[in-house]
Amino acid sequence: MKAEVAHFTTEQMVDMVGLLSPCMDDYLYVCDFKEDYYQISPNAVKRFCLPADHFHNVVEMHRQVVYPDDLDLLLVELELLSTGRKVFHNLHYRWMGKNHETIWINCRGRVLSDPEDGSPRYLVGCINEIGAKQKADNVSGLLGEYSLKIFYESRSPKLPQGFLLRIGIDDFKNINESHGNEYGDYILRRTAQCIEENIGPEQSLFHIVADEFAVVDFSGGSVQQAEDLFHEIKKSIYAFIEQNQYKAVYTVSGGIVKNGDVDNSFENAMKLSEFALSEAKERGKNSCYVFEEEEYEDYLKSRTLLRQLHHAVNNGFEGFEAYFQPLVNAANGELTGAETLLRFHSPEGGMVSPGEFIPILEESGLIIPVGRWVLRQALDACREWQKILPEFKVNVNLSYVQVLKSRVLTDVRRIVDEFGVKPSSVCIELTESGYLEENERFDKVWNGLKEYGVLLALDDFGTGYSNLRCLSDLKPAYIKIDRSFTLKALNREYEYRLLNHIVEMSHSLGLHVCVEGIETEGELIKAKQTEPDYIQGFLFGKPCSRAEFTQKFFTKQAR
Repeated sequence: MKAEVAHFTTEQMVDMVGLLSPCMDDYLYVCDFKEDYYQISPNAVKRFCLPADHFHNVVEMHRQVVYPDDLDLLLVELELLSTGRKVFHNLHYRWMGKNHETIWINCRGRVLSDPEDGSPRYLVGCINEIGAKQKADNVSGLLGEYSLKIFYESRSPKLPQGFLLRIGIDDFKNINESHGNEYGDYILRRTAQCIEENIGPEQSLFHIVADEFAVVDFSGGSVQQAEDLFHEIKKSIYAFIEQNQYKAVYTVSGGIVKNGDVDNSFENAMKLSEFALSEAKERGKNSCYVFEEEEYEDYLKSRTLLRQLHHAVNNGFEGFEAYFQPLVNAANGELTGAETLLRFHSPEGGMVSPGEFIPILEESGLIIPVGRWVLRQALDACREWQKILPEFKVNVNLSYVQVLKSRVLTDVRRIVDEFGVKPSSVCIELTESGYLEENERFDKVWNGLKEYGVLLALDDFGTGYSNLRCLSDLKPAYIKIDRSFTLKALNREYEYRLLNHIVEMSHSLGLHVCVEGIETEGELIKAKQTEPDYIQGFLFGKPCSRAEFTQKFFTKQAR
């Protein structure tokens, strides 16, 4: 869903905050992404550890009020909102009170876009204290989250054996949007009834957040019993949908947390169950997920890594390094270029696998500034190496996120001009998986790069997405045969014949072919028999730093 267009100026929005604030107990706010400015209801300053009711430098000022353990959670959310990856904000986390006490809040908001360029401009919303919510919910007819908190605290510090089953309606906003909020309330009530008719007398049901419910078992219930309960609830919901003549067809997801022997606090139960429910939804919805400590640790590790990546980007790309792997002419083995590869050194754990940090860069949008940095590193190296080898070329990988979320065509042209190299000295690589569906913006970028003179390569060819439409529509300068397919081709006759046909077909279309992943002389001999144009692999050199690449491939030539 797209963000709404802002029809008010920052001053008008600030005036509305001041006008409406005395009429409510909650806290209205406006965050201006462009001006890095924040305004909140004046009464919030009396309650929270805020420097003032308005300030610039939003992230730094929030460090004073956000509970330290929750800061990364907020930073990730702000990144998604300010880059347009999310248009609705709904986050539960903690702020610090005036006396430095911890206060749980629910912060909601909506992104309004700039009418001039459509970019995210404002986040407008409301903050309310979760602990200040009423004890019961009149919509579902159930006790609410505050009552659940009291329920937990009355049994601390050591909870009885049992489980917490957190249930959420999948895509509930679609019901509200299609049928209205009143009908949405009806669905909440009927869903609550479906849950309630399946729980035992020793179990308790609460309506916690919006479209989410919690079933608490303190009677020794097992994880298997929780899973069985979830499936019985699903059956009841299916029956209701059928009886309702399919007016609203929906599913539910569930997250199960077993009562542990440590940290039985309400806050921890909410945190772990929210993670479990989110996992269930991310894995396809309409299912339940049982909390696993190891997977939760991986999740926390990824959040830590995201924080480190944010720090690196904001501090001159500290920890990032460009590595280079040689590309050679298949006919004579001479060096023709290098592929530029991104590496990241964590300040805590050393070298991080690209398979770990690159997806996080893409999910957070940080791949956009990092991608520009990588291109600059590649062209700076290319300019140096062309003094010795004038026709030397550098390949740079391009993420589909850069294509869809940034002005990548402008960026590439500006940076190439900045370093004074010929556009044909640069080859942009894009994986086939980044081009699964036709996209007008993608076509514009791809064609614009070709018109500018930059070479284009289709990477990872043969990994499962290969199709003639890619070759027909994109018309790249060359394709790169992925290492996984190369291995099959060098060891199995069928794939080897297929590789021969791919090379023949590519040459008939005027395309060059690069075979990746060659590691031994035997592999090289067999690969060359298919007559590719280029070879890449550990046999000629592993990815290495710029200094090492220069020492290995250019020092002797320079002499």
